[in-house]
Amino acid sequence: MKRLAKLLPFLSWINELKNPDILRADVIAGLTVALVLVPQSMAYAQLAGLPPQYGLYASFLPVMIAALMGSSRQLGTGPVAIVSLLTAAALQPYAINPDTYVAYAALLAFMVGIFQFMLGSFKLGFIINFLSHPVVVGFTNAAAIIIGASQLDKIFGVVKPEAAQTYEQVWGVLVNAYGDTHLMTLSMAILAFIIIIAVKKYTPKLPAVLLSVTITTVISWLTGFHENFGGAIVGSIPEGLPSIVMPHFDLSIMSSMVVTAVTIGLIGFMEAISIAKAMAAQTKQRLDADQELMGQGIANVVSCFCQGYAVSGSFSRSAVNISAGAKTGFSSVVTAIIVGITLLWLTPLLFHLPQATLAAVIIMAVVNLIKFHPIKHAWKVEKHDAIVSVVAFVLTLLFAPHLENGIVIGVILSLGLFLYRTMEPRFTELSAHDGSTMFVNALDNDLNRCEVVSIVKYSGSLYFANAGYFEDRILRLIADKQEHLKYIIVDMAGINQIDASGEEALTGLLDRCSANGVEILFARMEGIESTLIRSGFVDRFGKNRFYERRTDALRYAWKELGDEEAASKSPLKHLIS
Repeated sequence: MKRLAKLLPFLSWINELKNPDILRADVIAGLTVALVLVPQSMAYAQLAGLPPQYGLYASFLPVMIAALMGSSRQLGTGPVAIVSLLTAAALQPYAINPDTYVAYAALLAFMVGIFQFMLGSFKLGFIINFLSHPVVVGFTNAAAIIIGASQLDKIFGVVKPEAAQTYEQVWGVLVNAYGDTHLMTLSMAILAFIIIIAVKKYTPKLPAVLLSVTITTVISWLTGFHENFGGAIVGSIPEGLPSIVMPHFDLSIMSSMVVTAVTIGLIGFMEAISIAKAMAAQTKQRLDADQELMGQGIANVVSCFCQGYAVSGSFSRSAVNISAGAKTGFSSVVTAIIVGITLLWLTPLLFHLPQATLAAVIIMAVVNLIKFHPIKHAWKVEKHDAIVSVVAFVLTLLFAPHLENGIVIGVILSLGLFLYRTMEPRFTELSAHDGSTMFVNALDNDLNRCEVVSIVKYSGSLYFANAGYFEDRILRLIADKQEHLKYIIVDMAGINQIDASGEEALTGLLDRCSANGVEILFARMEGIESTLIRSGFVDRFGKNRFYERRTDALRYAWKELGDEEAASKSPLKHLIS
């Protein structure tokens, strides 16, 4: 039964629906989310460069499948702003032909889904850690600004000029708006903004987006917004559920979208798992990240076959879902059913919906994504992280619409700075106060250091990036003490990982130092002991070089030296007796 529940996660909660209270709570929550999702999905489809019905298609079966196959009970899946923007960026070269554009949007969803499903199947969810928080913060802030700026032409009712870069388009829109703003369109957008802001401030329990859409659509119909004033509206939306369509697998097109598919898969899942973890902490429910990856992947594959586009977990709708009292994934099933009903019978009601209203919905949705405080905070914690955030932010803005370039460079820079920070770990020479058995940093505490036996501590992994640094520090220590130094005791308690380069550095040091009359002993090597035993390092150099305590190694060194006079002069003499 457990194995079956693993394959079909919804079996873990479906029996709970026998409880009328849980069923009622899920129905109410599902209806509440649907009232937000229907207008939002149409707006996000517009952001992705697709007709509004494709947002509804992506909000039907994919929403249901993600809830049934994922591990989170309250995660609301569907079209989201950043994924929509990345979709538009990837498909920009194919915007000339609308049919081709729609087909490639579905194909991209398929690629995202397969990537996510494979990650989850092979337990590779940890790969999401390569997207460091500073990179995501910088990218998200830039993406939110780009999303908002991309809607300015619809807010002002002007033509968006063709340009290679997004910032050039935005400047062209502002120039056109300066003299050609369509006042009725701008007025409709301002009204939509006012409604959403006022409802969220004064009556937050009401669906602000739905009220904005309803009121502006009614005004558009009554005033003849399109017929009399030339305002842009949604127009006819095909009625009926999406038909099943097999994607056209064009390898050349797929190869050009691989980087974007991986970016969408990672960014989308990061958004989904972040809100899922927060809700799991609140509800005390178990969350399986790999299962969630598989659920999101299947949802994207289903979206492809149902003429939708790439989907992900939504912060805003998940928050609405859990605040509305959702107990199980059935709430998302209810949401999907409401979207299906909308597609079947309610789309004519959306004919007069102004495009400016959808643009306002998008802008209001992404305003909360713009947060510069985390960058300021990162500067206080680690300046390198703040630099990564700023670089990712600037490059994403400059490279737009090729957003993946900014995030890829950000990831590379983040990993590069990590390597840079770990190339020179803390290396200290230890000593002890008279009468004390506690070893401390000799330099920081202004303590005398023994010229014959040195005790040093190295804190950090010993791997390819810093093995040379460790070797240099040991050799420098020998050079500083010249012919006096006979033993070096390395406290390895701070080393919990070693690779082949690190082991090779230790081997080379022991060989060279022994040949020059300096012996190296090791103490407290619990973190890497099994590795060195397995590699044959311990057997090669003898177990008399390895000790559980530093004082044991120290006593062995003085015993081997047999120099009582030197021992009596050592600042470590009280530890030898």
